[in-house]
Amino acid sequence: MASGAGESAGARTSIAKQFFTGEEDTAIDMTTSEKVQELIINKDPSLLDNFLDEIIAFQTDKSMEVRKFVIGFIEEACKRDNELLLKLIANLNMLLKDESVNVMKKAILTLTQLYKVALQWLVRSKVVSEIQEACWDMVTQMKEDVLALLDSDNDGVRTHAIKFTESLIITLSPRTVDSDTPRRQEGDISLDKIPKDHSYIRYVESLHTEPRFCVKVSGSRPSNAPSFCPKYTLRHTSANVSYGPPANLPPTLAKSQVSSVRKNLKLHLVSVLRHPCSLEFQGQISTLLLDLGMTQSDIARCTPAPRDMRKRARHDPYTEGKKIKIEPSLIEDDEDKEEPPPASVPKPSQVPGTQSAIDVTAEFLLPLLSPENVANLVLISMVYLPDIMPASFQATYTPVESAGTEAQIKHLARLMATQMTSAGIGPEGGMESSPSSRDQLIKRRVSAVSLGQAISVLGGYGGKTQLSDTEETPQVKRLPEPILPSSQTRVSGTSGRKKVFRLADVIQPLTEVQTEKLTNMSVKRILQAEKAVARSGMAHVRVKLLSRLVTQFDGVMKEEVLEFVLEDIRSRCDLAFSLLYQEYNTYLSQLPTGTLDSYDHCLITLLSGLQEKPEQRDGLFTKLVLEAPLITESALEVIRRYCEDESRVYLGMTTLKELIVKRPSRQFQYLHVLLDLSSHEKDKVRSNALTFIKRLYERDQLRDYIEKFALNYMQLLVHPNPPSLLFGADKDTEVASPWTEETVKQCLYLYLSLLPLNHRLVHELASVYTEAIADIKRTILRVIEQPIRGMGMNSPDLLLLVENCPKGAETLVTRCLHILTDKVPPSPELVERVRDLYHKRVPDVRFLIPVINGLEKKEVIQALPKLIKLNPIVVKEVFNRLLGTQHSEGSSSMSPLTPGELLISLHNIDTSKCDMKSIIKATNLCFAEKNVYTSEVLAVVMQQLMEQNPLPMLLMRTVIQSLTMYPRLGGFVMNILSRLILKQVCQYTWAPLWTHKL
Repeated sequence: MASGAGESAGARTSIAKQFFTGEEDTAIDMTTSEKVQELIINKDPSLLDNFLDEIIAFQTDKSMEVRKFVIGFIEEACKRDNELLLKLIANLNMLLKDESVNVMKKAILTLTQLYKVALQWLVRSKVVSEIQEACWDMVTQMKEDVLALLDSDNDGVRTHAIKFTESLIITLSPRTVDSDTPRRQEGDISLDKIPKDHSYIRYVESLHTEPRFCVKVSGSRPSNAPSFCPKYTLRHTSANVSYGPPANLPPTLAKSQVSSVRKNLKLHLVSVLRHPCSLEFQGQISTLLLDLGMTQSDIARCTPAPRDMRKRARHDPYTEGKKIKIEPSLIEDDEDKEEPPPASVPKPSQVPGTQSAIDVTAEFLLPLLSPENVANLVLISMVYLPDIMPASFQATYTPVESAGTEAQIKHLARLMATQMTSAGIGPEGGMESSPSSRDQLIKRRVSAVSLGQAISVLGGYGGKTQLSDTEETPQVKRLPEPILPSSQTRVSGTSGRKKVFRLADVIQPLTEVQTEKLTNMSVKRILQAEKAVARSGMAHVRVKLLSRLVTQFDGVMKEEVLEFVLEDIRSRCDLAFSLLYQEYNTYLSQLPTGTLDSYDHCLITLLSGLQEKPEQRDGLFTKLVLEAPLITESALEVIRRYCEDESRVYLGMTTLKELIVKRPSRQFQYLHVLLDLSSHEKDKVRSNALTFIKRLYERDQLRDYIEKFALNYMQLLVHPNPPSLLFGADKDTEVASPWTEETVKQCLYLYLSLLPLNHRLVHELASVYTEAIADIKRTILRVIEQPIRGMGMNSPDLLLLVENCPKGAETLVTRCLHILTDKVPPSPELVERVRDLYHKRVPDVRFLIPVINGLEKKEVIQALPKLIKLNPIVVKEVFNRLLGTQHSEGSSSMSPLTPGELLISLHNIDTSKCDMKSIIKATNLCFAEKNVYTSEVLAVVMQQLMEQNPLPMLLMRTVIQSLTMYPRLGGFVMNILSRLILKQVCQYTWAPLWTHKL
């Protein structure tokens, strides 16, 4: 496959080589040239830079088809890579002036496309370079050259120029809801796609120059006007559509040609009339359609309904707003545009004060066209009519239906004025410019372009107004130069670069001592002039001057300026920020060799000064931190010290949090400082840090980093000795210092604060607990109460920990169970997990104590022998849970055993499973709860024990204890003893014990 790819690449290269190494005197095969273009432009664009000069060299080929191919190649190459406009626009400019008409027409068509490409390229460029400006100037110059070709004697060139102008106006017009845009042109750039705040392209100026193009187009050959006017009118209803039809068609046209022209003109006028924007020109358009043979009823059907007009009126404020900007521009540009031909003159209302000869003649004729005068003119003109009606007249004549109306009279006056002006008669017959003067106007305009005075339709902010002939000529921009063939030599002289005057060549540089002295003197004067400059309103200039001057020099002067700022930082904060930004700008300008030392020193000095001035408002510190372009390591230490100040801890933490949130590129560096503060020795600092960390923990992008930090800190507990990072840098600690409760807590603060927010972390605690030493385990058992209580007994992860209790973590799980059931009864899910753990994995009866109230009676009775053998304190807790006396707030829970059943169960314990001493201690614990074991409860217990067979060994002891506690039970006890006689207790082996007691 690799070899095949190599052969393909070699084949493509050979085609290009065959094309470029052909003999110069041999005509190039156009089929081969198209293959080369397809290869370089589409299939393998990497060859474009390699063969660009060779292809452009054919622009001087003697074959017209070759030169046209070069123009097409320039178009496709620039569309493929817009940056090639910088190289190829000058070559296109040369071909635009080619002696061949066909080459010129091809160049105009290419410029029609590349104008939009260049404009869109500039719009996408946020920063326009000087060479881009020069490229756009040349595009603007070429545009003016094409507009001048509207008066060309060649029909084909003039037609292509009109098409270019049509595309130009559509491009430089904002699209609205009424715009009729073809589907293939929907992606083209238009004025509404150009941002008004572009750094180089001006939005208003395009609107300002737009009507001038309409005048140029209206001044072209009449037969071409109809194809353009409808499209333009759809955007601007103020276009002179009503004056588009000619007064007279050329006599050389045949009957069918005349009919075709009239039909085409009629179709376009009807399409304009149907558009909602034609409301202002309906009268004029209707008059023209009547002259073209359309009936009044047909015109009425094509006229938009009043409802549509009212609907359109909603948008009129926007349209009128545009007219306010457009119409005055006709007055300003009137001196520069060419005089239009008789058939196309703007309305007098649109250009007040600069009426043409046709306007003046029409106004002169209007009051004279009375019915009597018109009748006399008709009678006189009949003498000159031929004897036979011409066929062309007979085919095109239509009766005048609106004769005598005001609109028809105005139209007639204008038709007559057009013919009179063409003949050079009338009150203002000399107003029309002669062809020679028009040619001079065109030449003057072209020369102005060459001198850099061209008015671009869209230009930079620098060129707001057109320079008049009397104003000073601006500095000429260096336009792009064409790529010349190697056989051609560039003419030196006017195109060569002139030597630029450099001040450094004629003066002697100052010594370092002189420079420093002058700088210090100037800076001191500027510092002392603070109040005077403030009164003059130029404080911002002073700030900019100081910052730029000081940052260029190191030493004592910079320190003095910083001290000056810190003396009154509140009123001089603008200077502080300007100094900081200028230092950072200096660092950026020196990349990649620049250092941050100067910027870092400036930032640290300002932050430290704010920290050391308690009388200053803390808001300035936050503002300086958040608006600084870069927070250095040293500055971060200053912020850390600010957060450690207990009087400013909340503001410092807030500032640090804002840094983390608003500067994502270095947020983990700032977050690390906040995480370090979560184990701070000062309680106020630590608690505030934990509060802010829990807020940041809610953000998904920070959650993993916070968890990892917390778990890493907790993992330190598996070490035999605490690492040195747990101790501050200012403390001298031994390497083998033992773990203390404080150092253990220091590793757990952050983890325990996150545990209620993320229950999954509890499994990590169990794994660390199993590897920790005994002292650490005891501390962990003491500090986990609040987090475990916050998790709740319904936590799935906590239930999973109980179910899969790791080996060595039994005490941790038991502690968690005690915490969860200390105040509330256990949930069924928790009881089920503990039951399974006890029966299947760890048969430790201590697991049952926290959930003993959730077990069944049978399970509790079975576990009693093991429970009462535990530590007396633990047995006491068990009985408190069973008797319901462990809840200090008095919340009762349902015990599986009643107090009487518990005492009876203790009497019935098999002595083979538990020694008698433990049983007696357990019964004593019951008798100690006098609030629970009342005389009535004890009477019921003794009664039930009497009914058992065989009798329990401890029955007599219980009877004696009950009588001792409640003497009023004497009668009941005598009854018990009499019944014992009937039981024949002497037969039991423990009977002597009873005799001793009696």
